[in-house]
Amino acid sequence: MKFVSELGFFFLILFVSFWGGVLASGLDRKLTARLQWRKGPPLLQPFYDVVKLFQKETLVPKGGSVWIFLAAPVLGLIGVGLVAFYLWNALLRMRGGFSGDIFVLLYFLLFPSLSVALAGFASKNPLGSLGGSREIKLLLFGELPFLLAVAVVIIKTEGAIRLSEIIAYQSHSKPLLVSGSGFLAFWIALFSAQAKLGWVPFDLPEAETEIMGGPYLEYSGSPLAVFRIMRMMLLFTFPILLVLLFWGGMRWQGVSILFSLLKWMVVFLIFVLLRNTNPRIRIDQAMKWFWGPLAGIGCIAVILALRGI
Repeated sequence: MKFVSELGFFFLILFVSFWGGVLASGLDRKLTARLQWRKGPPLLQPFYDVVKLFQKETLVPKGGSVWIFLAAPVLGLIGVGLVAFYLWNALLRMRGGFSGDIFVLLYFLLFPSLSVALAGFASKNPLGSLGGSREIKLLLFGELPFLLAVAVVIIKTEGAIRLSEIIAYQSHSKPLLVSGSGFLAFWIALFSAQAKLGWVPFDLPEAETEIMGGPYLEYSGSPLAVFRIMRMMLLFTFPILLVLLFWGGMRWQGVSILFSLLKWMVVFLIFVLLRNTNPRIRIDQAMKWFWGPLAGIGCIAVILALRGI
């Protein structure tokens, strides 16, 4: 019975994350349009786009690995779904989860990037392979600063490696965001999340004006729709993750609901503003940025956290 209950909860979270991703993606397109003095598409346009893709034919490139080509988007979707499951399990069940679930969450966060890379390599298209190579490099570059930011969270919460314990610590103390090391770690994690989302200035793997979509170049129909759903769910889930780690989580009682939505919206707006106010950078610039200033600031944040700052 417990397995059936957990499975039902998982599919419920998938449903919520899907529609949250649809609304987040639609809101992003609306805000981007307003920043460019345009009206923009309807709020539910991402949903219409996905439905239309499911009605189109699925084409598989000749010479490519058919199974990997078709399985890659499913792998990414499963990864995002499990990340959302662990997050909401901690948010809705304050004693839910298990010791070390934060590490499992970090592991599943790798799935979307790996799925995009596999998609590029499986297509046997030179531009797709180039996009897959860029995705792997970007994953390697951004992972070190992100892990340093998470290390700050663990240090500041006195060794908590359970998501619900991280929330509980901040509810009894104060959000990590208001501390010096926590503030630095928040911005480090935010830039790393921007790269994991594949958004400007880190949209190197896709780079439509350079490599025409990169890993997605050969995709059509249902597999492309699954990739779109994966990206939308990531956009909805990442602000929740950052709010949980650095801003005390989210409460769903009374006025706290509005405050929780406000926290999510603030982080989401930062993502959108970064996307619309920066140009795309080169892969060597990304490496210098993540392994240079960002990793350096991450090390400083860890030292400050160890000193209780």
